[in-house]
Amino acid sequence: MTDLDPIDVETAPETGTGALGLDLVRRLAAEAFGTGMLIVAVIGSGIAATRLSPDDVGLQLLENAAATAAALIGLILMFGAVSGAHFNPVVTLLDRAMGSMTTREASLYVAAQVIGGCLGAVLANAMFELPLVELSGTTRSSPALWLSEVVATTTLLLVIHGCVRTGRASMVPFAVGLWIGGAYWFTSSTSFANPAVTVARTLSDSFAGIAPSSAPMFIVAQLVGLAIGFGLVRLFYPDDLSEDPDA
Repeated sequence: MTDLDPIDVETAPETGTGALGLDLVRRLAAEAFGTGMLIVAVIGSGIAATRLSPDDVGLQLLENAAATAAALIGLILMFGAVSGAHFNPVVTLLDRAMGSMTTREASLYVAAQVIGGCLGAVLANAMFELPLVELSGTTRSSPALWLSEVVATTTLLLVIHGCVRTGRASMVPFAVGLWIGGAYWFTSSTSFANPAVTVARTLSDSFAGIAPSSAPMFIVAQLVGLAIGFGLVRLFYPDDLSEDPDA
């Protein structure tokens, strides 16, 4: 969910790892694994919450939000120096729009995130002895929810770039984790803010699930948030101080 600069690893020759190069393979693997584990945290904590607190939906949401926020911090610290720890297509697409990634890299990142997220949903279901793939029956469809996704996505991008472009990249893991944890509560959609997460959550008929029929409009709203976020990042942070040692 971030765009921390990945480590500079010497790319491999065309042979061995193919045209992708070793560095890009590592980055894609980190994006897939990190997004998958994020989904494990989201879905798994949702299932656990409903079992531990079956009669208190508010407590279930609190448990789900806290586990997700904590996992996000850990995952960004884990993979920020490898792939940038995007774990989110809108973060990747904003990087592409800002010119810090190629179209090829961004396309592969998005594919890795979606595939990793879906595998994470299967893993979460398996850990709680649920069907490996069970399409969610939870309908989430209303203008208020779509507006919430626009707000959640826009503000997430501002949190990330507000840190990175002002030379405070080391704060991103904690800022993102705390913001997402809070956004679970101040948005009516519980802040998906991530197309890969949205797709993956259709595969679990549990607390964190979303019906496949509801997912497309969530993704549209997230892309609208991306467009607004791009404009606001340009407005608020015209100078990128991420490389400035005196920032």
